Amino acid sequence: MQSFSRRHFLQSSAAMAAAAGVPFAARAQERSFNPQPGPWRTFEVTTRVEVLVPSGASKVWLPVPSIDSEWQQSLDSSFASNGQARLTGDGAEGARMLYAEFPASEAQPWVELTSTVRTRNRSASQRDPSDVLTAPDRKYWTRSTHMLPTDGIVHTKALEATRGARTDEEKVRGVYDWVVANTYREPKVRGCGEGDIKTMLETGNLGGKCADINAIFVGMLRSVGVPARDVYGLRVAPSAFGYKELSGNPASLKGAQHCRSEVFLPGGRGWVAMDPADVAKVMRLETPEWIKTTKDPVVAPVNRALFGGWEGNWVGWNNAHDVQLPNSKGERLNFFMYPIAEDAQGRRDPYSPDDFKYTITARELKA
Repeated sequence: MQSFSRRHFLQSSAAMAAAAGVPFAARAQERSFNPQPGPWRTFEVTTRVEVLVPSGASKVWLPVPSIDSEWQQSLDSSFASNGQARLTGDGAEGARMLYAEFPASEAQPWVELTSTVRTRNRSASQRDPSDVLTAPDRKYWTRSTHMLPTDGIVHTKALEATRGARTDEEKVRGVYDWVVANTYREPKVRGCGEGDIKTMLETGNLGGKCADINAIFVGMLRSVGVPARDVYGLRVAPSAFGYKELSGNPASLKGAQHCRSEVFLPGGRGWVAMDPADVAKVMRLETPEWIKTTKDPVVAPVNRALFGGWEGNWVGWNNAHDVQLPNSKGERLNFFMYPIAEDAQGRRDPYSPDDFKYTITARELKA
């Protein structure tokens, strides 16, 4: 009888796993996701924008890699256009960009940007004793912004998540675990989300995408005095560990924008990689069923590795918030991760690449 029951259990379990589209063996054994520092990879990223049916004069802004660190080297950028284009920046927030403008007489405005970037994996084992945070820097990376308030409900939830924590690292762990446990990936959210963390926390609607979930993480940490920042960028290559949701398709990177985060830890740690939003993405989308626990063998290695590390198949644009685009008549951007276009009718929808037709591709340059 015991033999029959066990056989019946295994058959039922296998059938359930097969019905979910996940091999039974894979469900019983933890998958691998363990990025470790290694050699640099070099990518050439090309963005091309065409303003379809322009109304009057047109303007375009494209993010340019502006991060130089132990995990990324932003190299050269070149461009071509049938308008007047130049490399510039927003000034206050440090975001670099290509700005192009076109007269009303130009019926088919276009601009193309190519940037070369070197990137590599990060892990929790890395140390950077030379990375020191000055008092002004600490103040800057714990400040509030338009969409990242550090008072009210943000502070209240952070105190709940960090109750009993004495060190910055313990606070980071508390907030990371709280975010993973309480937020979730909502595929219906447009783009990468808006990052309106106050509204999300007040309404209890904690479903969002990377710019929402990582913004909650960053805002909560800032509210309890831990330096933290978002990093806005783009997936440019498949994951070496086989995770489809942690991959980019180099031939077409429309929709590959992805926000990550970093925290500053003392004791020679420096800026440390974090990405609770990608944990949520794997839980919701990596398998046909919505995984609800971080103990699942598909999720567990990702949850561990993204506390302190990430895979270098991704390029960071900037850490900028409240970005005022030069010569723009539109509102400040909460973040600058997408191509932006404006004409006489106003700002085009950046989450609709076919609305003003932009394409992004990448290729890896081999030594």
